[in-house]
Amino acid sequence: MDMFEYIAVLTSIIIGLGIAHLLRGVVSVIQQSDRHRPYWVHLLWVLNLFFNLVFWWWWEFRLGTIETWTLPIYLFVILYAVVLFLACAMMFPTNMEDFDGYRGYFYARRKWFFGLIGVLFFIDVGDTAIKGGDYISSLGVEYLALTLLQAGLCFAAMFIRSERFHALFAVLMLAYLVSWALRQFAVVAV
Repeated sequence: MDMFEYIAVLTSIIIGLGIAHLLRGVVSVIQQSDRHRPYWVHLLWVLNLFFNLVFWWWWEFRLGTIETWTLPIYLFVILYAVVLFLACAMMFPTNMEDFDGYRGYFYARRKWFFGLIGVLFFIDVGDTAIKGGDYISSLGVEYLALTLLQAGLCFAAMFIRSERFHALFAVLMLAYLVSWALRQFAVVAV
């Protein structure tokens, strides 16, 4: 087992915990839908995070080409997985008693959630840089431009309460994520 495989095991555990948290939360929404009203925008963000977690393993496969691992690179990759987990943890509270359904919870915690998601975009740029200049070049201008745009929109979403904005933002972010994954990562080439 090489260094990448050891690191992949630890990050897989963290990402797996994020997936488990999201799935457990969705089951809770289903089981308690009569007591705590679901909110479709919240559920779109849950789906967005789920796809991010599933795609993360695919995207990180390229880290296997790194020949020399350093402590900063190791910690950076772990940080990426941890921030993804924290974003997942923000999607479902341990106690819903203080909130008027998932709509109320979503808007009450939007600063934390979108702050974490916004930071993830900057972490992703660093992660992409670790994979090498040729890799960054292969992604084109779209990657950097839209990553910065999405980060900016996340930071704006921390302060915008408009349901229209959040609904449109959730739909567009999910559509773009799926589109990007299908266009850029249909085949992993190392």
